[in-house]
Amino acid sequence: MESITVFLVWIGISLVGLTILLWFFPVTLWFQAQISGVKMSLLQLVLMRWRKVPPGTIVMAMITGTKAGLDLNSNELEAHFLAKGNVLKVVNALVSADKANIELNFKMAAAIDLAGRDVLDAVQMSVNPKVITTPPVTAVAKDGIQLIAKALVTVRANIKQLVGGAGEETVLARVGEGIVSSIGSAESHKSVLENPDSISKVVLNKGLDAGTAFEILSIDIADIDIGRNIGAVLQMDQANADKNIAQARAEEKRAMAVALEQEMKAKAQEARAKVIEAEAQIPMAMAEAFRAGNMGIMDYYKFRNIQADTEMRDNIAKPKK
Repeated sequence: MESITVFLVWIGISLVGLTILLWFFPVTLWFQAQISGVKMSLLQLVLMRWRKVPPGTIVMAMITGTKAGLDLNSNELEAHFLAKGNVLKVVNALVSADKANIELNFKMAAAIDLAGRDVLDAVQMSVNPKVITTPPVTAVAKDGIQLIAKALVTVRANIKQLVGGAGEETVLARVGEGIVSSIGSAESHKSVLENPDSISKVVLNKGLDAGTAFEILSIDIADIDIGRNIGAVLQMDQANADKNIAQARAEEKRAMAVALEQEMKAKAQEARAKVIEAEAQIPMAMAEAFRAGNMGIMDYYKFRNIQADTEMRDNIAKPKK
């Protein structure tokens, strides 16, 4: 019984040791590579372990590329993995590009992958163009009518511009700007509604894909809606503004007239006050003239007669109530 237990323990130790040995010496991967036509030594696979590179990933990538007729270098694949790249996706992109007769080498594919772009998706987009729908673009024709347009932009990836090229947002912004410019240059909104393809032709001829990661194949106007009459709204706003300005100026003139009237009244009151003051001094002056002998009693009566005659004339001149 004890011998059986010892035997089982030795079997367990042997299996663990064999597993560890096969992990350090991936004979299965080496044999798989050999029968797949990939020339790779067992020592290379062991050294990959020490460099913390998964041999299975590199071997599968090499097998995929070799079966597709590509000439890959395992050292380049290791370097790309250590640079935090996706080795299998790069190899699959190279295979897809080769089958689609798209010029793409490993160096360019690795650069695209390390730049954060999906290189396999880019290759697939080069084969199967993508349709991007623009958000509603609002523009105003020369007759003041607002138009709201939507466009379908068919693009395919430009492999050479994927590194450093602008993305979809830039393409959509440029297309929207072109639509606004095209509608804004139209004499009437009716001409735009009659020939929406004229917008597509004008926008497409502007070379909006320059400096982007895409090549624009076509721009199709999907929908055009009529918005507000911006020209009429602007005219109404201008009329209201002119009216407010005129009212402000009239109010200013009225205020100036009221101020002038108040000033004239103040001057008139001041003048009447001076007259009353002067009239109050007349009796004193007459008394002084009597005392000095410069005025006699007859002169005084003449003065009173003139004063009475003046008051009578004033009473006659006043309108009857």
